[in-house]
Amino acid sequence: MLSDRSTEIVRATLPAVGGAIGEITPLFYDRMFADHPELERDLFNRGNQASGSQRQALAGAIAAYATMLVEQPGARPGAMLARIAHKHASLGVTAQQYETVQKYLFTAIVEVLGEAVTPEVASAWDEVYWLMAGELTDLEARLYQEAGVKEGEVWQELTVVDRTPQARDSLSLTLRPSDGSPAPDFRPGQYVSVAVRLPDGARQIRQYSLSCAPGRGQWRITVKRVHGGATPDGEVSGWLHEHVRPGDRLAVSRPFGDLTLADGDTPLLLASAGIGCTPMIGMLDHLVRTGSTRPVTAVHGDRSPADHAHAQQLGELVAALPGAVLHRWYEEEADAVAARKGLVDLGAPDLPDGVQAYLCGPLPFMRAARAELLRRGIPAEAVHYEVFGPDLWRAGD
Repeated sequence: MLSDRSTEIVRATLPAVGGAIGEITPLFYDRMFADHPELERDLFNRGNQASGSQRQALAGAIAAYATMLVEQPGARPGAMLARIAHKHASLGVTAQQYETVQKYLFTAIVEVLGEAVTPEVASAWDEVYWLMAGELTDLEARLYQEAGVKEGEVWQELTVVDRTPQARDSLSLTLRPSDGSPAPDFRPGQYVSVAVRLPDGARQIRQYSLSCAPGRGQWRITVKRVHGGATPDGEVSGWLHEHVRPGDRLAVSRPFGDLTLADGDTPLLLASAGIGCTPMIGMLDHLVRTGSTRPVTAVHGDRSPADHAHAQQLGELVAALPGAVLHRWYEEEADAVAARKGLVDLGAPDLPDGVQAYLCGPLPFMRAARAELLRRGIPAEAVHYEVFGPDLWRAGD
């Protein structure tokens, strides 16, 4: 909990610091990467750095955490910090790296705000930072313990045993540990990180949901090739599509992620768009394998049937569940019988009382979906989501 004096100072300076975050974070990253190029090359996502989304996510997290400390003393930002901790654990982040971040972040704050950062102001914001870092490192320590690994040692070598096209620009890779042992278990909805060494020597890491049920002794990830348009094409997705074949070996993390299917018999809404279908496919596969009779409303939106990864499997899984119904929307074309044309409309499906909603897809989709669900009276705590890439949800709210 933030001390009383620091609370007063942070409340008074939050508008200035928050307003300058857009200047502070680029300077912070530029200075840190200049002194530690290995972090930019081997840990941080270069695509997210180039687009600015990583910087926006950091700014949003710090501002949200500081605001919570001064406006809701004693509150716990559970969902936000849990999401960050799972992401960090999947990258193998260690407690020592928080010290590096603190050094460059506070140097940037002082440089941007100048004389406004008195020793007292610096001390108050340092307290904010280490409270947030302490909560994160505690969460990450528990995640490493649950995974049965030492801090940061999340990587293992897996062999690709199958490569299957799933849709235009999407393919699935089935993986098994190279030593012949079964793949570790996981919870439906979780993801893994995949690290690849690119032609320029950089080690880049991306996260992919496990698009299958646990308990099979092997994992499956589904990779959509990213065509950047106005931004660079996806480095890792392009490399995996072009180069990886059965028999190849990949460095893959243990499973992490907090968008996991809760046990019980409560009704479910599994709503996705684009490649956000992957954790939902894993959840549905698990429900089928366990003989679930839970009411399930599956909703998916995509550009077209040709772009819809796992389209056939989605239909088969829903058909195999006695209490499940499927709704599909396609932007460009649609079969009038099986799907509707346009964007997903979560005002259309009937939803039972007590439904738990799981969302995954592009951020505009999830914001619109969440807003509609709240309008329908579904409590905010019953709406769960997963973000591929930096979490800009808080930064944009």
